[in-house]
Amino acid sequence: MDKDFYTLVIFAGTTGAPKKTQIPKRFVRVGLSLLLVLVLGVAGSSFYFANRYIDLLGTQDELTSLRRESKIQKIQVEKFAQQVRNFETEMARLERFEKKLRVITALDGNPASTEDNWGVGGPYGLSNHSFTTSLEREARAIGERLSGSLSHLTKQAKVQTISLQELDEFFKSQKSLLSSTPSVWPTRGWVTSGFGYRKSPFTGLREKHEGWDIAARAGSQVRATADGVVVVAGREYGYGNMIEVDHGYGYITRYGHNSKHMVQVGDKVKRGDVVALVGSTGRSTGPHVHYEVLLNGVPVNPQNFILEE
Repeated sequence: MDKDFYTLVIFAGTTGAPKKTQIPKRFVRVGLSLLLVLVLGVAGSSFYFANRYIDLLGTQDELTSLRRESKIQKIQVEKFAQQVRNFETEMARLERFEKKLRVITALDGNPASTEDNWGVGGPYGLSNHSFTTSLEREARAIGERLSGSLSHLTKQAKVQTISLQELDEFFKSQKSLLSSTPSVWPTRGWVTSGFGYRKSPFTGLREKHEGWDIAARAGSQVRATADGVVVVAGREYGYGNMIEVDHGYGYITRYGHNSKHMVQVGDKVKRGDVVALVGSTGRSTGPHVHYEVLLNGVPVNPQNFILEE
């Protein structure tokens, strides 16, 4: 019977009587088994979590590296995107320039060898299975957008190249027309009244303004906008002191409200020659140049002829 128990003797002190306690052996075996399982569980958990911690450290390092690379790539993509936007702006400026050239040369149609609409296609969006991470998907999406923009700009550049080649051939055979076509600013300033209908600064009524009013400092130089012959150099009603230049090919330009004339009737002028000085003579509220372009006797918008931005 005693073999089924362990006897535990407890001494309370040096003078106290020892106390005996019997513990069943099966309880001891169960307790030791539980303790062993607990130790093994703690050891196993510690090993597992240690490995997980090491993996997380490695993942964190990799994520930090990916973020760093992503930032670098983002900066590079943004720089590239800015270059694309600059290219788009330049192409838009070139297109405006080309349209003005076509207006002043009467070649206002599209090049015969180009098409109005270019075919554009391709899948919309991106498939999830093609990429393994969100960073790759984002980078690919940006790349697709930039690629599309560049493809469009490339086609646009081809159109502009063909168009400008046609204009170049025209100008080679029409040098006299080009030099006789008004195409520059008569003076440097800002347009205070454009071409078309406006409210009269004198009567308050609606009136048609057949040119540009370009405000400038009094005494500033007024230049001929194309080659021609001075046909008027005197005082005209409403214009004050006015210069009128006949450029041939149906083109005439007028420069009004001048303070002083630098040419006389019959003088031949080249584009850029000074013909007058800015003033405020005639029907004027302040120093400016009233600039008109007439084609076959009909006033037209000077904006269509000025090639400078």
